[in-house]
Amino acid sequence: MQVSDSRSLDAASSEAGFRSGLAARLTALAEELSSAELAHVTGLVSEAPRSLESLRDAVSTRLMESFRQAHGRACFGLLYELNSQHLLVQVAGRLRRYGSKADPHDVLQEVFFNVYRYPHRFNAEREDAFRVWSAMIVRNTVLKHLRSVGRVGRSEVAIEDLGEQQEMVHQSPLSGAIESESRQECARVYMTYLHLYLRFYTMLSERERSALRLVEVEEQSYRQAAEQLGIKLENLKMVIFRARRKIHRAMRRVFDGLSPDCRPAREPRSSGRELDQETRSIFTDDQEVEA
Repeated sequence: MQVSDSRSLDAASSEAGFRSGLAARLTALAEELSSAELAHVTGLVSEAPRSLESLRDAVSTRLMESFRQAHGRACFGLLYELNSQHLLVQVAGRLRRYGSKADPHDVLQEVFFNVYRYPHRFNAEREDAFRVWSAMIVRNTVLKHLRSVGRVGRSEVAIEDLGEQQEMVHQSPLSGAIESESRQECARVYMTYLHLYLRFYTMLSERERSALRLVEVEEQSYRQAAEQLGIKLENLKMVIFRARRKIHRAMRRVFDGLSPDCRPAREPRSSGRELDQETRSIFTDDQEVEA
């Protein structure tokens, strides 16, 4: 699909020039826009307090909604003119992030092809809907392109690429009930873990508890915690390592003592008395690290 690469609006030297040029272009869409829609979008142009970015967002959203309903070519062409430059910047930025030498203009054409292909997925409830939706399309298109040339895998998606668009999910009553029960079960299991962690945390030595509190709760650096406790940095690391190992081993022995259907197959199962003795031994076998 080839898209007209006009720069008439982008080349406007002033805000007034941009607004007047946009108003003229919108008037030319009378055949594709209803009279009410045309009056609405031209009214947006005349709203003086609006910034140019806000104006572009609002007009683009209305153009995309009109294209979704009628597939008008002129609407799509103006939509391209209004958004091609800032979407090109987004594409180029994402390609640089992954070290790709792909031509951003080629990927941009693929972005607008996807806009053209999937208008039924657009939701115009917000004025900035097209900006948010198109940013999601840019992300997905770039990642798809990179995967196609073997430059990125599933595990290599940048963390800032996550959660940019809230997924719209329509749940049935049954799936909603299942999800609610799952959340409750997860919360119950999590509280069990916290309870066990606290139980075994209190069994640590005073220095081990202080070290974990400073690093894990107060989020101090290892160096700061070592200075506050008056021990060497290497010794602090060993104290924390042993404290974590004690808690982990104790919790593991507790879960090893659950009923067989709650444990992996073929693991040895300790009796309750043996379990308590082994748990206590964890906290007494390791010697304190000397400062």
